[in-house]
Amino acid sequence: MRTSLPFRTPSLLLALLAASASPALAQAPSIEPAGMLADHSVEPHGTLTLAAALALAQGANPDIRVALREREASEGAVIQGQARPNPSIEYLMEDRRAATRTTTVQLNLPIEMPGKRDARIAIAEGGRDIADIELASRRAEVRARVASAFFEVLSAQEGVRLARDTVVLAERATGAVARRVAAGKLSPVEETRARVAEAGVRVELAQAQGVLRIARQRLSGLWGNPLPRFEEVRGGVDALPPVPSEDLLGQRIAASPLLRRAALELTRRTAMTALERARRLPDPSLTLGVKHAEELGRDQLLLGVSIPIPVLDSNRGNLIEALRREDKARDELAALQVRLTGEVLQARERLNTSRVELESLQRDVLPGAALAYDKAGTGFELGKFSFLDVLDAQRTLFQARRQYLRALSDTHAAAAEIDRLLADRTSE
Repeated sequence: MRTSLPFRTPSLLLALLAASASPALAQAPSIEPAGMLADHSVEPHGTLTLAAALALAQGANPDIRVALREREASEGAVIQGQARPNPSIEYLMEDRRAATRTTTVQLNLPIEMPGKRDARIAIAEGGRDIADIELASRRAEVRARVASAFFEVLSAQEGVRLARDTVVLAERATGAVARRVAAGKLSPVEETRARVAEAGVRVELAQAQGVLRIARQRLSGLWGNPLPRFEEVRGGVDALPPVPSEDLLGQRIAASPLLRRAALELTRRTAMTALERARRLPDPSLTLGVKHAEELGRDQLLLGVSIPIPVLDSNRGNLIEALRREDKARDELAALQVRLTGEVLQARERLNTSRVELESLQRDVLPGAALAYDKAGTGFELGKFSFLDVLDAQRTLFQARRQYLRALSDTHAAAAEIDRLLADRTSE
């Protein structure tokens, strides 16, 4: 059975539909492909500097890519939050007989109650702001991790150099013992001891080389390369990071992205509460249509309003959930401030302690241990000291050098931990 509407009826409804849809069409954005990260430089095969390592990681770190995609996705949430409810069109037919048939075409237009759209937009924009902070925090965290890994490589390179120097010293001691044994001035047992000591430092050299390989892989992994191409890193391993004052740390903590993110989450939860409170008032709908009665031979204008009655569902449960989650976000902000302050101050204390240890090692321990070893070696060659004295001085020197490397690594690790926790750019 074919039915048809009077000519003027669809024309009127199409005009009404076009008028109601024009704002929605005006606000619809064009969807474009997501942008890609900027091309990053290729890892060099020779010497790598800290600036080059930072550039590589910022351009190719997988965690930064994830945060960037989340930031791009948040734009869609903002666009959707600005959207208004869609109208609907209905077509009704009464009676199958053509002579008495009645056809109705009507347009239903939902009217969103005040506050709902503004709350949706605030929620979406809050999510976008959080995504911005997450991206900035991820970049800052990667910078801190690169700096820490870079100085680990520097320390490992220094460890290999010191281990090689130690092997040279051990070889010299072994040679001196061998000459005195050959001259009949020492027992062959002393030469065995010397060779055992030399073998021990060679093992330490192999261990230091293994530590260096692991540190290089950890650094190159930050830009997604499991097999490092660079051969060495260049930088001032002895250039110690400064110890920030407590006042400066207080300012950096107050402005840290972690706290700003928690504050934004609280604002976003407040907007969610406002939205759930506004949803307790249902949205009415206006109806505008045309009814054509074949029996009367004329069109009739239809006007109506539909108001849901919130008797069975008043949105009370969702409102209670939103209120409690808002309280949770407020408590999380307070807890984060206490925890962040404690962790930063602990990292500052570790940085200060390791710097004091380094200064003492550089000023007193290392020069004294080196001088004691030189005098023990000279005295041994002159027959004034036994080889046990040489071994004891050698052991003290090697231990002081290992302690120096450990303190050096701890210093840079503590400074990087402060930068990671605060995730700002003050250390650049």
